[in-house]
Amino acid sequence: MTTGTGTRESYYVRTDERRYKPTAHAGGAWSTDEQHFSPLAGLVVHAIDRHLAQHPARNLNLARISYDILGRIALDECEITVETVRSGRTIELLEAVVVIGGRTVVRARAWLLASYDTSAVADSPHEPLADPETLSRWAMSDAWDGGYISSIDVRRLPPTRRGRATAWISSLVDLVAGEPSSPLASYIALVDTANGIAVQQDPTEWMFPNLDLTIHLHRQPQGPWTGLDTTVTFGPSGQGLTSSVLHDVHGPVGQAEQILTVRRLA
Repeated sequence: MTTGTGTRESYYVRTDERRYKPTAHAGGAWSTDEQHFSPLAGLVVHAIDRHLAQHPARNLNLARISYDILGRIALDECEITVETVRSGRTIELLEAVVVIGGRTVVRARAWLLASYDTSAVADSPHEPLADPETLSRWAMSDAWDGGYISSIDVRRLPPTRRGRATAWISSLVDLVAGEPSSPLASYIALVDTANGIAVQQDPTEWMFPNLDLTIHLHRQPQGPWTGLDTTVTFGPSGQGLTSSVLHDVHGPVGQAEQILTVRRLA
């Protein structure tokens, strides 16, 4: 998506060193006055990248990032702070905190591991997904509302049953206006979409938002497509789980898990 001047639109606009204002493209699927968590997850990685840029000589890769969503994420300006919890030459732990209106709404912890050449033993039992360019577009906005949903290109294989889907997601807008984002930040900005591509029940009758997102990576992903091989399970007592094998166009890169609170709508 571009503006009338030909520049690309974005999910966020930086307002100072640690603050970002969301645009309408970050609007949530459950409520239009909330942020969709997917672009915010990518923004957190963008902030982590800036933190790591202060130590450019180290060769560390993000291997796991776990987000806890502590409350409503209003479509308002957010502040993100990043600190090193455990420093090291080969293993490092970072924590990022997102604050909106003076209230902490997200805490994220990221493990980074040193990079070594293990290409001789690299292997995964997961088969690559079909090329996204061979799949038809899915009008995800027919099932979900919000600015974020309208901003993405979704290519999905026809589901074979409820709670199972395979899809590719690509964004039509930038993460932060006027700033380059790493392939990792842009990739992770699309992962939380998984909870909406393989629904178990009609979202007009049931709500099932996720309370967290945990991503494990065995390879650093490359864009512009985020591949999701997703399974959604509802339990009998109000809990659910969205599990995804993550892919880029070169093959599998890791896995993602989201715990759900499942409730019937009034």
